Amino acid sequence: MATSKRRSANDGKQTTKKEPAKDSAAPREERRKSPSRTTEMRTALSKGKGPRTASGKRGNPEQLAAAQAEAHEWLRERTEQGHRAAGRTPPSQRAEPRPSTPARRIDDDIRDFTGPATEDEKLLQMPHSHRGDFTRTDPWRVMRIMGEFIEGFDDLASIEKGVSIFGSARPPPDDPQYQAAVETARLLAEAGFAIITGAGPGIMEAANKGARTGGGRSIGCNIELPFEQGANPYVDTLVNFRYFFVRKTMFIKYSSAFIIFPGGFGTLDEAFEALTLIQTGKIYQFPVILFGRHYWAGLIRWLQSRVLLEKKISPGDMDLMLLTDDPREAAHAVVEAWNATSKRP
Repeated sequence: MATSKRRSANDGKQTTKKEPAKDSAAPREERRKSPSRTTEMRTALSKGKGPRTASGKRGNPEQLAAAQAEAHEWLRERTEQGHRAAGRTPPSQRAEPRPSTPARRIDDDIRDFTGPATEDEKLLQMPHSHRGDFTRTDPWRVMRIMGEFIEGFDDLASIEKGVSIFGSARPPPDDPQYQAAVETARLLAEAGFAIITGAGPGIMEAANKGARTGGGRSIGCNIELPFEQGANPYVDTLVNFRYFFVRKTMFIKYSSAFIIFPGGFGTLDEAFEALTLIQTGKIYQFPVILFGRHYWAGLIRWLQSRVLLEKKISPGDMDLMLLTDDPREAAHAVVEAWNATSKRP
């Protein structure tokens, strides 16, 4: 009896020990069946969640359209703020357009306008009756581009020594960057250099003002935008362009140096355009001067810690850029490079 009781007790204990083993095995089985993090991410992507923008918003066509509209509005606001800061009424708010600035349509000859986004806009849009018009064909566009090159060459061919100065359209005349741009351009003008800008307000205006103060030639290469940018009053020679790439060619062709003041996408575009041409051996002894060490510090750190570290560029590429906060240093670097290229004492 005792033995049988012990066995029955032991049997009970053995059963008790086995039950937890079964319970612990169940979660393992569930873990095997549960999807991994990679699978979840792939599933999320397959459901259309997709990537996000740099600010964390969903990267879908609606968000892109909204971002483009906002970017356009902010660009207009930045440009107009530069005019207001200089005490002028922005071109879009003037009662009558200036006679010297004829109204022009937005140029969509390179790529047809892709909108509209809503069904109402599609309903109200004019039919594409221009499709057969010769003036909207590629051969005609090529002739227009050629004409724009010829006009730019005619207006700027007399430049022997030129420096392009870029930067934001926003800084007012009392801004230290504005004042530094005036001084830099003045020193270069006194050294015999023509000053070339994008003709707008802010840093561009400051550079044209410095050119006039220093007795040099003040040139503005204006670009057609969806809104009228308007040229600053310190431009002596104004050339209007429809195409960004034609305008960029003029900046490079008639300049012996770029001075890059703090600015946005357009400023960065000009800087990296020049750096690429130097890196690939298209132009020589062409200083690219980043003015404002504090502003450009983050970009330089990223280039060093990421781009250079991953060997996307070479160590020597970092030396293609000069950094300074001193107008005299910037002007001296330009003069030195010019003398080296021209083999002058």
